[in-house]
Parts: sequence; structure tokens; C-alpha cells
Amino acid sequence: MKLLAASTLVLGLTAAPAFAQTPPTRDPAQIQAGAYAVDPGHTQAGFTVSHMGFSNYSGGFSDVSGTLDLQPKNPAGSTLKIKIPVASVATTSAKLTGELKGEQWLDAAKYPDMTFVSTKVVPAGKDTAKVTGDLTLHGVTKPVTLDVTLVGAGVNPLSKKYTVGFEAKGALKRSDFGVKTYVPLIGDELHLTIAGAFERQE
Repeated sequence: MKLLAASTLVLGLTAAPAFAQTPPTRDPAQIQAGAYAVDPGHTQAGFTVSHMGFSNYSGGFSDVSGTLDLQPKNPAGSTLKIKIPVASVATTSAKLTGELKGEQWLDAAKYPDMTFVSTKVVPAGKDTAKVTGDLTLHGVTKPVTLDVTLVGAGVNPLSKKYTVGFEAKGALKRSDFGVKTYVPLIGDELHLTIAGAFERQE
């Protein structure tokens, strides 16, 4: 019985799939140029805003989509388009999440998407850049600059797709976009973070 149990354990271990991975690179010279699309399952958009000066309250969005034309040897020639469904907003409070979707706040029924379309990419270091673009939120479009950092690039050992990841951070005043509820009790400055994974299109 002990021998049978041991054999079963060995077979179970050897049957488990092995996922060898070459460590992702952060060297732009080694990254593949071309057209990329957002991997929605591994891309997150988050926001943080001051709650009455007592805490920095955060929430997020899901189902992000978009495209990236990546030119590692000529970063200024790269372009980015991101679309975030406003109705996907989520916080740790079900009541607040419902309110944020309503007319007093984001009004998801009338303005279903938040979008960012790049207009200029300026390298700020070997693996960083300032990406300026038109951000549309609540029916208003204004320029916003994101600080973008390369996280890594390489072949995803699970999907087998060549993937590149970036983290983008920026700030905006929500009142500039017509979202003025409870300003200044609830902070006007909104910090936006996008953790983006992009898969290269063949």
C-alpha cells in the first residue's frame, strides 16, 4: 500500500504541467515592435481620492480594452488607445459603487466609457516615458500626462503570447470633467493608475 501511494504521488507530480519562463526583459532594445492589444484579464485601472482628508480611498475598473503601437527604438513614434467601461467601477462598498455609477457622479448610463488617446510620447529614461493624451471622462475631453514605466516584456509561459507590461500613473481634477459632487469634502484631485498588459498581434 505504501508503495502504491508513493507511486501515485510521483505520477501526480510528474503529470503536473511545467511552465518554464525566460525572465521578462526591461531592455527596450530587446522588445518586439509592432501592434499590441490589451489583455483585459490582466489589465487593471485604479483610482485614489481623498475622503474628507481622513483616508485615501481607492477603487478600480475592469474590462479595459485598447491598442498599443509600440516602437521601442523610436518611443516617440508609439501610440496608445485605452477604453475603460465606467459601469465596471467597483469599490469595497456596494452602496458607494452604486452611487458612483449614478447621475451625481460618473453617470455611466449617459457616459459609458472613459478613454485615453495618446498625442505625444516623450522618453524620460531608458524604461520610462511621459505620455500625453486626450482623456475623455463624463463627456469632457482634456489633456492629461501619464508617467509610464516599463514593467517587463517576453513570452507568457501560459498563453504563449509575446506580452509587454507597463504601469502608468497620472493625476487630474475631477471637477474639470464636470464631476463636482462633494468637492472639496471629497478630494478634487484624482490619482489614476493603469497596470497594463499588452499582447502582440500576429
